[in-house]
Amino acid sequence: MKTIGLIGGMSWESTQGYYRILNEQVKARLGGLHSAKLVLHSVDFDPIEKLQHQGKWDATADILCDAARSVEAGGADCVLICTNTMHKVAPQVAAAVSIPLLHIADATAAAIKARGLSRVGLLGTGFTMEQEFYKGRLCDQHGLEVLIPNEADRGLVHRVIYEELCLGRIVPESKTQYLRIIAQLAEQGAEAVILGCTEIGMLVQQNDTALPLFDTSELHACSAVDFALA
Repeated sequence: MKTIGLIGGMSWESTQGYYRILNEQVKARLGGLHSAKLVLHSVDFDPIEKLQHQGKWDATADILCDAARSVEAGGADCVLICTNTMHKVAPQVAAAVSIPLLHIADATAAAIKARGLSRVGLLGTGFTMEQEFYKGRLCDQHGLEVLIPNEADRGLVHRVIYEELCLGRIVPESKTQYLRIIAQLAEQGAEAVILGCTEIGMLVQQNDTALPLFDTSELHACSAVDFALA
């Protein structure tokens, strides 16, 4: 079994989900007392969040590159950035180490295409929904058509992530609003919706809607187990 390297803490609420999924998957596939071999570098999210909203992405890249080098030095055979938004600096992180970076958008796209789907809605931070580093990769490299909510709803989705989910707060009204937005994406022709922030799965689950949901943290973690056990 290979060792999986994790850059977590963005937020730690979702990173604990990665830890659970990785270990559950290894146990399910290997049985017995098997668990995942992991190296975790968990960052302090507060300064990173401030840099994100100041547009100082190069500074965030420096932090994550240092984290990637630390997991490689700790024996990791691959590295995962345990957040969608910070894949904005994935090229810099990948260049900082000699081990492969497993990209969250690639794992998500593979699962979508395996279901025979091609037109999907995307929920995430404003950065993820609006900038090309994520939806552009889904379109250009994987041939998917990506729909996003209107401007007001993008603001709502973004606010709930940073002001509620990253703080571990689950607000019923926010769930209602998210489900409304998912229904609107379906009306626009979305065949499924990507939960493109690793915290959204805390708020919305598949049993809340008939529309297929793709939880990026779960798909990302499962792709890492595929790699580790290959």
